[in-house]
Amino acid sequence: MKYMLMIHTPRPYRVLSWPQTDLQAHMAFMTRFTKKLGEAGELVAGEELAGPEQARLVRAGKDGAPVTDGVFPEAKEFLAGYWIVDVDHAERAYEIAAEASAAPGPGGAPLNLAIEVRQVMSGPPEDLL
Repeated sequence: MKYMLMIHTPRPYRVLSWPQTDLQAHMAFMTRFTKKLGEAGELVAGEELAGPEQARLVRAGKDGAPVTDGVFPEAKEFLAGYWIVDVDHAERAYEIAAEASAAPGPGGAPLNLAIEVRQVMSGPPEDLL
């Protein structure tokens, strides 16, 4: 089963203001973590996302043309990145999410960031077909 693990980061995102050694440790953890998932055959995809200041909400206008609402609305947290994993059961996806959540922050302390885990559906539920 595939699961999307979405890492949510508190606003404002201050990681770039961390001491250089802390930033390097965090990035090294994320690189090792993603590589480990790939070597285990569990990683389908994963990407870091641009900051919310670059995001736009888009809706279809009356004529179907895109209408943007400016930057992402204010929120306490924002989606910073994601992994899609292919694992045998939800509990394994939760284990992976917990490991990602513990990425080191300033001084090496675990950040314990929220990781949203949702199953990737390959189609509508069978009872709706």
